[in-house]
Amino acid sequence: MKKTLLQKRFSNSIDFRKCIENSNPGISMLKLFILMLIILVQAGVTKATPSFARQTGMSCTACHYSFPELTPFGRQFKMNAYTMTMMKTIDSKEDSDKVTRLKLLSYLPLSAMVQTSFTSNAKAIEGTQNNSIAFPQQISMFYAGQITPHIGSFIQMTYDGQTFGMDNAEIRYANRTSLGTTSLLYGVTLNNNPTVQDVWNSTPAWGFPTASSGAANSPAKSTMIENLGMQVAGLGAYALFNNLLYAELTLYRSSPQGAANPADSTSSMTIKGIAPYWRVALQHSWGNNYAELGTFGIATNDYVTGISGEMDKFTDVGFDLQYEHTLNSGTLVLHSSLIKETESRNSSVNNYNFSSFKIDGNLYLKNGVGATVGYFNSSGTTEAYIPAGSTYKPNSNGFIYQIEYLPWYNTKFSIQYVTYSMFDGSKTNYNGAGRSAADNNTLYLLAWFNF
Repeated sequence: MKKTLLQKRFSNSIDFRKCIENSNPGISMLKLFILMLIILVQAGVTKATPSFARQTGMSCTACHYSFPELTPFGRQFKMNAYTMTMMKTIDSKEDSDKVTRLKLLSYLPLSAMVQTSFTSNAKAIEGTQNNSIAFPQQISMFYAGQITPHIGSFIQMTYDGQTFGMDNAEIRYANRTSLGTTSLLYGVTLNNNPTVQDVWNSTPAWGFPTASSGAANSPAKSTMIENLGMQVAGLGAYALFNNLLYAELTLYRSSPQGAANPADSTSSMTIKGIAPYWRVALQHSWGNNYAELGTFGIATNDYVTGISGEMDKFTDVGFDLQYEHTLNSGTLVLHSSLIKETESRNSSVNNYNFSSFKIDGNLYLKNGVGATVGYFNSSGTTEAYIPAGSTYKPNSNGFIYQIEYLPWYNTKFSIQYVTYSMFDGSKTNYNGAGRSAADNNTLYLLAWFNF
Protein backbone atom coordinates (compact mmCIF):
# COMPACT_ATOMS: atom_id res chain seq x y z
CA MET A 1 0.00 0.00 0.00
CA LYS A 2 0.97 3.61 -0.42
CA LYS A 3 3.42 5.06 2.07
CA THR A 4 5.04 8.45 2.54
CA LEU A 5 7.87 9.13 0.12
CA LEU A 6 10.55 8.36 2.70
CA GLN A 7 8.76 5.21 3.85
CA LYS A 8 8.86 3.82 0.32
CA ARG A 9 12.63 3.55 0.66
CA PHE A 10 13.20 2.76 4.31
CA SER A 11 11.47 0.77 7.01
CA ASN A 12 10.75 2.97 10.02
CA SER A 13 9.03 0.70 12.54
CA ILE A 14 10.26 0.11 16.08
CA ASP A 15 9.36 -3.27 17.56
CA PHE A 16 6.88 -3.13 20.43
CA ARG A 17 7.45 -5.04 23.64
CA LYS A 18 6.66 -8.71 24.15
CA CYS A 19 3.76 -7.91 26.45
CA ILE A 20 1.76 -6.95 23.36
CA GLU A 21 3.15 -9.66 21.11
CA ASN A 22 2.34 -12.40 23.63
CA SER A 23 -1.21 -11.22 24.18
CA ASN A 24 -4.15 -12.38 22.08
CA PRO A 25 -4.01 -9.79 19.26
CA GLY A 26 -7.46 -10.59 17.88
CA ILE A 27 -9.23 -9.95 21.22
CA SER A 28 -7.08 -6.93 22.14
CA MET A 29 -7.53 -5.24 18.79
CA LEU A 30 -11.29 -5.90 18.81
CA LYS A 31 -11.63 -4.27 22.26
CA LEU A 32 -9.59 -1.27 21.12
CA PHE A 33 -11.66 -0.96 17.94
CA ILE A 34 -14.97 -0.98 19.88
CA LEU A 35 -13.64 1.52 22.44
CA MET A 36 -12.56 3.96 19.72
CA LEU A 37 -15.93 3.63 17.97
CA ILE A 38 -17.68 4.66 21.22
CA ILE A 39 -15.37 7.64 21.63
CA LEU A 40 -15.86 8.74 18.00
CA VAL A 41 -19.63 8.75 18.25
CA GLN A 42 -19.80 10.68 21.54
CA ALA A 43 -17.15 13.36 21.09
CA GLY A 44 -17.42 16.86 19.61
CA VAL A 45 -15.13 19.17 17.60
CA THR A 46 -13.32 22.46 18.17
CA LYS A 47 -11.22 24.56 15.83
CA ALA A 48 -7.44 24.74 15.33
CA THR A 49 -5.23 26.73 12.93
CA PRO A 50 -1.84 25.59 11.57
CA SER A 51 0.24 27.40 8.88
CA PHE A 52 -2.16 28.15 6.01
CA ALA A 53 -5.00 28.73 8.49
CA ARG A 54 -2.92 31.32 10.34
CA GLN A 55 -2.15 33.05 7.04
CA THR A 56 -5.76 33.19 5.84
CA GLY A 57 -7.39 33.64 9.23
CA MET A 58 -9.72 30.74 8.40
CA SER A 59 -10.39 27.39 10.03
CA CYS A 60 -8.67 24.33 8.57
CA THR A 61 -12.12 23.20 7.38
CA ALA A 62 -12.17 26.01 4.80
CA CYS A 63 -9.58 24.06 2.77
CA HIS A 64 -10.05 20.47 4.01
CA TYR A 65 -12.90 18.07 4.60
CA SER A 66 -10.31 16.01 6.48
CA PHE A 67 -6.66 16.74 5.86
CA PRO A 68 -5.29 16.35 3.25
CA GLU A 69 -8.64 16.03 1.38
CA LEU A 70 -9.24 19.43 -0.30
CA THR A 71 -12.53 21.32 -0.49
CA PRO A 72 -13.41 23.50 -3.55
CA PHE A 73 -11.93 26.50 -1.72
CA GLY A 74 -8.80 24.51 -0.91
CA ARG A 75 -8.34 23.62 -4.57
CA GLN A 76 -8.60 27.30 -5.55
CA PHE A 77 -6.21 28.34 -2.78
CA LYS A 78 -3.60 25.87 -4.05
CA MET A 79 -4.05 26.77 -7.74
CA ASN A 80 -3.59 30.43 -6.78
CA ALA A 81 -0.16 29.60 -5.31
CA TYR A 82 -1.11 29.60 -1.61
CA THR A 83 -1.03 33.43 -1.63
CA MET A 84 -4.36 34.49 -0.14
CA THR A 85 -3.72 36.23 3.17
CA MET A 86 -5.84 38.05 5.72
CA MET A 87 -3.04 38.78 8.15
CA LYS A 88 -0.94 41.92 8.44
CA THR A 89 1.90 42.11 5.92
CA ILE A 90 5.02 44.23 5.50
CA ASP A 91 4.42 46.15 2.26
CA SER A 92 6.56 48.38 0.05
CA LYS A 93 5.34 50.11 -3.11
CA GLU A 94 6.96 52.24 -5.78
CA ASP A 95 5.86 54.26 -8.82
CA SER A 96 3.34 56.31 -6.88
CA ASP A 97 2.04 53.26 -5.02
CA LYS A 98 1.04 51.47 -8.23
CA VAL A 99 3.57 48.64 -8.10
CA THR A 100 4.03 46.39 -5.05
CA ARG A 101 7.72 45.59 -4.58
CA LEU A 102 7.44 43.81 -1.24
CA LYS A 103 4.66 42.01 0.60
CA LEU A 104 6.03 39.87 3.40
CA LEU A 105 4.02 37.97 5.96
CA SER A 106 4.64 39.34 9.43
CA TYR A 107 5.95 35.91 10.49
CA LEU A 108 7.57 32.93 8.78
CA PRO A 109 4.85 30.52 7.53
CA LEU A 110 6.14 27.51 9.46
CA SER A 111 4.21 24.54 10.75
CA ALA A 112 4.94 20.97 11.82
CA MET A 113 3.44 17.50 11.67
CA VAL A 114 3.94 14.42 13.84
CA GLN A 115 2.68 10.91 13.10
CA THR A 116 2.94 7.94 15.42
CA SER A 117 1.46 4.51 14.71
CA PHE A 118 0.94 0.89 15.73
CA THR A 119 0.93 -2.02 13.25
CA SER A 120 -0.21 -5.61 13.68
CA ASN A 121 0.09 -8.08 10.80
CA ALA A 122 -2.17 -11.12 10.60
CA LYS A 123 1.02 -13.20 10.57
CA ALA A 124 4.49 -11.96 11.40
CA ILE A 125 6.67 -11.20 8.40
CA GLU A 126 9.47 -13.77 8.23
CA GLY A 127 12.46 -12.67 10.27
CA THR A 128 10.66 -9.78 11.99
CA GLN A 129 8.79 -9.23 15.24
CA ASN A 130 5.06 -8.63 14.91
CA ASN A 131 3.09 -5.83 16.63
CA SER A 132 5.33 -2.81 16.19
CA ILE A 133 5.10 0.83 17.14
CA ALA A 134 6.62 3.70 15.18
CA PHE A 135 7.35 6.73 17.34
CA PRO A 136 7.76 8.69 15.26
CA GLN A 137 6.44 7.25 12.05
CA GLN A 138 7.11 10.67 10.64
CA ILE A 139 8.04 14.17 11.81
CA SER A 140 7.78 16.94 9.25
CA MET A 141 8.51 20.66 9.18
CA PHE A 142 6.71 22.79 6.57
CA TYR A 143 7.52 26.13 5.02
CA ALA A 144 4.06 26.67 3.57
CA GLY A 145 2.59 29.99 2.57
CA GLN A 146 2.93 33.19 0.59
CA ILE A 147 6.42 34.30 -0.49
CA THR A 148 5.36 37.20 -2.76
CA PRO A 149 1.90 38.37 -3.93
CA HIS A 150 2.05 35.74 -6.74
CA ILE A 151 4.46 33.08 -5.41
CA GLY A 152 3.85 30.60 -2.63
CA SER A 153 5.32 27.37 -1.35
CA PHE A 154 4.55 24.00 0.16
CA ILE A 155 7.90 22.57 1.26
CA GLN A 156 8.01 19.53 3.55
CA MET A 157 11.15 18.35 5.34
CA THR A 158 10.68 14.91 6.90
CA TYR A 159 12.41 12.60 9.37
CA ASP A 160 10.95 9.08 9.24
CA GLY A 161 12.78 7.47 12.15
CA GLN A 162 15.82 6.58 10.03
CA THR A 163 16.43 9.23 7.37
CA PHE A 164 15.88 12.94 6.83
CA GLY A 165 15.08 14.63 3.52
CA MET A 166 12.84 16.97 1.54
CA ASP A 167 9.57 15.11 1.11
CA ASN A 168 6.71 16.57 -0.95
CA ALA A 169 7.76 20.04 -2.11
CA GLU A 170 6.42 22.66 -4.49
CA ILE A 171 6.97 26.34 -5.26
CA ARG A 172 4.44 27.87 -7.62
CA TYR A 173 3.62 31.17 -9.32
CA ALA A 174 0.02 32.07 -10.23
CA ASN A 175 -1.83 34.97 -11.81
CA ARG A 176 -5.16 35.75 -13.44
CA THR A 177 -6.31 37.40 -16.63
CA SER A 178 -9.26 37.19 -19.02
CA LEU A 179 -9.71 36.14 -22.63
CA GLY A 180 -12.75 38.12 -23.68
CA THR A 181 -15.46 36.91 -21.33
CA THR A 182 -13.46 33.85 -20.26
CA SER A 183 -11.43 33.86 -17.06
CA LEU A 184 -7.94 32.40 -17.15
CA LEU A 185 -5.87 31.31 -14.16
CA TYR A 186 -2.31 30.45 -15.16
CA GLY A 187 0.84 29.55 -13.32
CA VAL A 188 4.20 27.84 -13.07
CA THR A 189 5.10 24.94 -10.76
CA LEU A 190 8.48 23.71 -9.52
CA ASN A 191 8.18 20.43 -7.62
CA ASN A 192 9.86 17.12 -6.77
CA ASN A 193 7.06 14.57 -7.18
CA PRO A 194 4.73 14.14 -10.18
CA THR A 195 1.10 14.78 -9.03
CA VAL A 196 2.14 16.55 -5.80
CA GLN A 197 1.01 19.76 -7.55
CA ASP A 198 -2.40 18.24 -8.31
CA VAL A 199 -5.45 19.69 -6.53
CA TRP A 200 -7.52 16.50 -6.67
CA ASN A 201 -7.22 13.56 -4.27
CA SER A 202 -7.54 10.96 -7.02
CA THR A 203 -3.91 10.95 -8.22
CA PRO A 204 -0.96 9.17 -6.57
CA ALA A 205 0.60 11.87 -4.35
CA TRP A 206 -2.58 12.66 -2.40
CA GLY A 207 -4.72 9.59 -3.08
CA PHE A 208 -6.17 7.25 -0.45
CA PRO A 209 -4.68 6.00 1.77
CA THR A 210 -2.81 9.19 2.63
CA ALA A 211 -0.94 7.33 5.37
CA SER A 212 -0.07 3.65 5.70
CA SER A 213 2.25 1.41 7.67
CA GLY A 214 5.93 1.03 6.95
CA ALA A 215 5.88 -2.21 8.96
CA ALA A 216 3.44 -3.99 6.64
CA ASN A 217 4.11 -6.09 3.55
CA SER A 218 3.35 -4.34 0.26
CA PRO A 219 2.98 -5.87 -3.21
CA ALA A 220 6.25 -6.10 -5.10
CA LYS A 221 5.23 -3.83 -7.99
CA SER A 222 3.63 -0.41 -8.39
CA THR A 223 3.62 2.10 -11.24
CA MET A 224 6.59 4.31 -12.07
CA ILE A 225 4.61 7.53 -11.48
CA GLU A 226 4.00 6.43 -7.87
CA ASN A 227 7.74 6.03 -7.18
CA LEU A 228 9.40 9.19 -8.52
CA GLY A 229 8.99 11.32 -5.40
CA MET A 230 12.33 12.72 -4.12
CA GLN A 231 14.03 11.33 -7.25
CA VAL A 232 13.17 14.09 -9.73
CA ALA A 233 12.74 17.85 -10.13
CA GLY A 234 10.21 19.30 -12.54
CA LEU A 235 9.30 22.70 -13.97
CA GLY A 236 5.95 23.14 -15.65
CA ALA A 237 3.11 25.45 -16.62
CA TYR A 238 -0.61 25.09 -15.98
CA ALA A 239 -3.83 26.92 -16.78
CA LEU A 240 -7.46 26.81 -15.68
CA PHE A 241 -9.89 28.05 -18.32
CA ASN A 242 -13.19 29.51 -17.12
CA ASN A 243 -12.94 27.41 -13.93
CA LEU A 244 -13.79 24.43 -16.16
CA LEU A 245 -10.80 23.02 -18.05
CA TYR A 246 -7.42 22.44 -16.39
CA ALA A 247 -4.30 21.67 -18.42
CA GLU A 248 -0.67 21.21 -17.35
CA LEU A 249 2.66 20.18 -18.83
CA THR A 250 5.67 19.63 -16.55
CA LEU A 251 9.11 18.41 -17.58
CA TYR A 252 11.09 16.29 -15.10
CA ARG A 253 14.78 15.54 -14.77
CA SER A 254 16.51 13.16 -12.36
CA SER A 255 17.42 14.87 -9.08
CA PRO A 256 17.77 12.09 -6.49
CA GLN A 257 18.16 12.67 -2.78
CA GLY A 258 20.69 10.54 -0.93
CA ALA A 259 22.47 9.57 -4.16
CA ALA A 260 25.09 11.00 -6.51
CA ASN A 261 24.07 14.28 -8.12
CA PRO A 262 24.95 14.68 -10.93
CA ALA A 263 24.28 11.06 -11.77
CA ASP A 264 27.30 8.81 -12.30
CA SER A 265 28.18 5.12 -12.67
CA THR A 266 26.74 4.37 -9.21
CA SER A 267 23.28 5.68 -10.11
CA SER A 268 20.26 3.60 -11.05
CA MET A 269 17.17 4.42 -13.13
CA THR A 270 18.49 7.86 -14.13
CA ILE A 271 16.28 9.64 -16.64
CA LYS A 272 17.88 10.23 -20.02
CA GLY A 273 16.99 13.76 -21.10
CA ILE A 274 13.62 14.85 -19.72
CA ALA A 275 10.41 13.06 -18.75
CA PRO A 276 7.18 14.86 -19.75
CA TYR A 277 4.21 14.78 -17.36
CA TRP A 278 0.77 15.84 -18.56
CA ARG A 279 -2.51 16.56 -16.84
CA VAL A 280 -5.92 17.47 -18.28
CA ALA A 281 -9.10 17.67 -16.20
CA LEU A 282 -12.68 18.89 -16.55
CA GLN A 283 -14.55 20.07 -13.46
CA HIS A 284 -18.14 21.20 -12.91
CA SER A 285 -20.37 22.09 -9.95
CA TRP A 286 -24.16 21.90 -9.84
CA GLY A 287 -26.42 22.16 -6.82
CA ASN A 288 -24.83 20.18 -3.99
CA ASN A 289 -22.65 18.23 -6.40
CA TYR A 290 -19.17 18.52 -7.87
CA ALA A 291 -17.41 16.28 -10.37
CA GLU A 292 -13.96 16.07 -11.96
CA LEU A 293 -12.92 13.80 -14.80
CA GLY A 294 -9.36 13.76 -16.07
CA THR A 295 -6.29 12.09 -17.45
CA PHE A 296 -2.63 12.26 -16.47
CA GLY A 297 0.59 10.47 -17.26
CA ILE A 298 4.35 10.45 -17.62
CA ALA A 299 6.90 8.98 -20.02
CA THR A 300 10.44 8.22 -18.85
CA ASN A 301 13.47 6.75 -20.59
CA ASP A 302 15.84 5.47 -17.90
CA TYR A 303 19.33 4.03 -17.75
CA VAL A 304 19.08 0.77 -15.81
CA THR A 305 22.47 1.45 -14.17
CA GLY A 306 24.86 4.36 -14.46
CA ILE A 307 24.51 6.92 -17.25
CA SER A 308 24.95 4.69 -20.30
CA GLY A 309 24.06 1.22 -21.52
CA GLU A 310 20.75 -0.59 -21.24
CA MET A 311 17.58 1.50 -21.23
CA ASP A 312 14.19 0.93 -19.65
CA LYS A 313 11.30 2.96 -21.04
CA PHE A 314 8.10 3.52 -19.06
CA THR A 315 4.87 5.10 -20.23
CA ASP A 316 2.17 5.59 -17.61
CA VAL A 317 -1.29 6.78 -18.72
CA GLY A 318 -3.83 7.43 -16.00
CA PHE A 319 -7.53 8.29 -15.82
CA ASP A 320 -9.25 9.65 -12.72
CA LEU A 321 -12.63 10.63 -11.35
CA GLN A 322 -13.65 12.61 -8.28
CA TYR A 323 -17.25 13.21 -7.17
CA GLU A 324 -18.51 15.17 -4.15
CA HIS A 325 -22.00 15.53 -2.72
CA THR A 326 -22.76 17.90 0.15
CA LEU A 327 -25.14 16.70 2.87
CA ASN A 328 -26.64 18.58 5.80
CA SER A 329 -24.46 16.51 8.14
CA GLY A 330 -21.27 16.34 6.03
CA THR A 331 -19.89 15.40 2.62
CA LEU A 332 -19.70 12.26 0.50
CA VAL A 333 -16.59 11.98 -1.69
CA LEU A 334 -15.71 9.33 -4.28
CA HIS A 335 -12.30 8.90 -5.92
CA SER A 336 -11.23 6.48 -8.61
CA SER A 337 -8.15 6.05 -10.79
CA LEU A 338 -6.80 3.65 -13.38
CA ILE A 339 -3.14 3.72 -14.41
CA LYS A 340 -1.95 1.67 -17.39
CA GLU A 341 1.80 1.20 -17.63
CA THR A 342 3.84 -0.07 -20.57
CA GLU A 343 7.50 -0.94 -20.03
CA SER A 344 9.98 -1.58 -22.82
CA ARG A 345 13.43 -2.96 -21.97
CA ASN A 346 16.48 -3.10 -24.20
CA SER A 347 17.28 -6.47 -22.66
CA SER A 348 13.97 -7.99 -23.76
CA VAL A 349 12.07 -8.24 -27.03
CA ASN A 350 8.79 -8.19 -25.08
CA ASN A 351 6.89 -5.26 -23.62
CA TYR A 352 5.73 -5.52 -20.01
CA ASN A 353 2.28 -4.30 -19.07
CA PHE A 354 0.94 -3.36 -15.67
CA SER A 355 -2.30 -1.76 -14.52
CA SER A 356 -3.41 -0.34 -11.19
CA PHE A 357 -7.06 0.37 -10.37
CA LYS A 358 -8.26 2.08 -7.19
CA ILE A 359 -11.62 3.31 -5.95
CA ASP A 360 -12.66 4.66 -2.55
CA GLY A 361 -15.78 6.15 -1.03
CA ASN A 362 -15.54 8.58 1.89
CA LEU A 363 -18.05 10.03 4.32
CA TYR A 364 -16.86 13.08 6.26
CA LEU A 365 -19.28 14.19 8.99
CA LYS A 366 -19.27 17.67 10.51
CA ASN A 367 -18.70 16.23 13.99
CA GLY A 368 -15.24 15.06 12.90
CA VAL A 369 -16.05 11.41 12.25
CA GLY A 370 -15.05 9.96 8.89
CA ALA A 371 -15.31 6.55 7.26
CA THR A 372 -13.70 5.21 4.08
CA VAL A 373 -13.95 1.98 2.12
CA GLY A 374 -11.41 1.46 -0.67
CA TYR A 375 -10.72 -1.28 -3.20
CA PHE A 376 -7.48 -1.84 -5.11
CA ASN A 377 -6.57 -4.22 -7.93
CA SER A 378 -3.28 -4.51 -9.79
CA SER A 379 -2.32 -6.95 -12.52
CA GLY A 380 0.29 -7.36 -15.22
CA THR A 381 2.76 -9.34 -17.24
CA THR A 382 4.84 -12.11 -15.68
CA GLU A 383 7.84 -10.61 -13.85
CA ALA A 384 10.99 -12.50 -12.86
CA TYR A 385 11.43 -10.55 -9.62
CA ILE A 386 8.07 -11.62 -8.16
CA PRO A 387 8.84 -14.12 -5.33
CA ALA A 388 9.54 -17.69 -6.38
CA GLY A 389 6.76 -20.19 -5.77
CA SER A 390 4.07 -17.91 -7.16
CA THR A 391 2.78 -17.34 -10.68
CA TYR A 392 5.46 -14.64 -11.11
CA LYS A 393 2.68 -12.16 -11.85
CA PRO A 394 2.30 -8.83 -9.99
CA ASN A 395 -1.41 -9.42 -9.37
CA SER A 396 -2.73 -8.14 -6.02
CA ASN A 397 -6.15 -7.03 -4.82
CA GLY A 398 -8.04 -6.30 -1.64
CA PHE A 399 -9.92 -3.76 0.46
CA ILE A 400 -8.98 -0.97 2.85
CA TYR A 401 -11.37 0.03 5.64
CA GLN A 402 -10.72 3.16 7.66
CA ILE A 403 -12.48 5.03 10.46
CA GLU A 404 -11.10 8.37 11.57
CA TYR A 405 -11.90 11.04 14.10
CA LEU A 406 -10.79 14.67 14.29
CA PRO A 407 -11.46 15.94 17.84
CA TRP A 408 -9.79 19.14 16.67
CA TYR A 409 -9.35 20.14 13.04
CA ASN A 410 -5.58 19.73 13.22
CA THR A 411 -5.61 16.34 14.97
CA LYS A 412 -6.60 12.99 13.52
CA PHE A 413 -6.90 9.51 15.02
CA SER A 414 -7.59 6.67 12.60
CA ILE A 415 -8.05 2.92 12.50
CA GLN A 416 -7.22 1.24 9.21
CA TYR A 417 -7.56 -2.40 8.24
CA VAL A 418 -6.11 -3.75 4.97
CA THR A 419 -7.21 -7.12 3.59
CA TYR A 420 -5.71 -9.05 0.66
CA SER A 421 -7.52 -11.59 -1.51
CA MET A 422 -4.46 -11.97 -3.74
CA PHE A 423 -0.84 -10.94 -3.20
CA ASP A 424 1.94 -11.02 -5.81
CA GLY A 425 0.05 -13.37 -8.08
CA SER A 426 -1.42 -15.94 -5.68
CA LYS A 427 -3.90 -16.44 -2.84
CA THR A 428 -1.78 -19.09 -1.13
CA ASN A 429 1.94 -19.81 -0.93
CA TYR A 430 2.77 -16.72 -2.99
CA ASN A 431 6.41 -16.70 -1.84
CA GLY A 432 7.10 -20.45 -1.99
CA ALA A 433 7.45 -20.56 1.80
CA GLY A 434 3.81 -21.16 2.69
CA ARG A 435 2.77 -17.53 3.21
CA SER A 436 -0.74 -16.69 1.96
CA ALA A 437 -2.17 -13.38 0.80
CA ALA A 438 -4.36 -13.09 3.93
CA ASP A 439 -1.25 -13.36 6.15
CA ASN A 440 -0.49 -9.78 5.04
CA ASN A 441 -3.77 -8.39 6.35
CA THR A 442 -2.81 -5.41 8.50
CA LEU A 443 -4.33 -3.50 11.40
CA TYR A 444 -2.89 0.04 11.52
CA LEU A 445 -3.58 2.66 14.20
CA LEU A 446 -2.43 6.22 13.53
CA ALA A 447 -2.25 9.44 15.53
CA TRP A 448 -1.59 12.47 13.32
CA PHE A 449 -0.96 15.97 14.72
CA ASN A 450 -0.52 19.25 12.79
CA PHE A 451 0.51 22.47 14.54
